[in-house]
Amino acid sequence: MRILIVGSGGREHALLWALKRGPNPVTLFCAPGNGLTAELATNLQIGADDDAGILGATKTHRIELVVIGPEAPLCRGLADVLRAAGLLVFGPDRGAAELEGSKAFAKDLMTR
Repeated sequence: MRILIVGSGGREHALLWALKRGPNPVTLFCAPGNGLTAELATNLQIGADDDAGILGATKTHRIELVVIGPEAPLCRGLADVLRAAGLLVFGPDRGAAELEGSKAFAKDLMTR
């Protein structure tokens, strides 16, 4: 399976590490990644804030699954964009991500 991990931090490195050691063969990409992710995956020079670039990379690299690590792209709706293009995505849609991304929204929801 060809998997793209979006992000550049420790969470993304841990995801790549776990996927690499899983029982199934995988080809891993990380956008944008970092020095340590480069040891486990092919880093793509696309920022986590570049929705169009990430979507384009899924086509160029024949990505089958996208895992979105950082909160900001989830709150922006990246998962929605990718799902609308027919991709498998691990990460909540924009509405669900708002619970984590906006403390005021979460408090208001819990109050209601």
